[in-house]
Amino acid sequence: MSNTSSKTRRAWPARLAFDELRLQLDFLQFLRATAVNKVAGLTPEEAAATPLPTSPRMSALGVLKHLTAVERWWLSIEAGGADLPSLWAGTPDPSWDLAPEDTPASVVTAYKAEWARVEKALRGLGPDDRTRRRSEFTVRWVLGHVVQETARHVGHLDVLRELADGEVGE
Repeated sequence: MSNTSSKTRRAWPARLAFDELRLQLDFLQFLRATAVNKVAGLTPEEAAATPLPTSPRMSALGVLKHLTAVERWWLSIEAGGADLPSLWAGTPDPSWDLAPEDTPASVVTAYKAEWARVEKALRGLGPDDRTRRRSEFTVRWVLGHVVQETARHVGHLDVLRELADGEVGE
């Protein structure tokens, strides 16, 4: 299991980037690292806490589990055509729910494992290519959607982290 007390390295994409798909993936990687770093150092109780009364299922671990499900569906399955089970089948979306065995280390490990599946699933695709599952989207659109979804949830993690232990910033 990974050590969630240490931070994941973050790097801004190259300022003179020319490869559109690589640029979007680099921004996604920056956001992924930020998300993981928001959980680093939290106790299991802090990471599982749901302090927002109007969002009783939203915990830091739940956000990471949801982001794992987002990447699985949109990047691995829809864009890449991978034959994998969806992690969010059902209503309400079960990807936010924690299982008794979920810990910061196990949830971060699962999220990082999805990153590797995404890299493999997207190999050989360009931004103008249609998605391999249904061909209803371009890879550009799907990746843009996942970047904005991840950025939005990193904002939630900012708030959850501040409420957990007062840490603010990056």
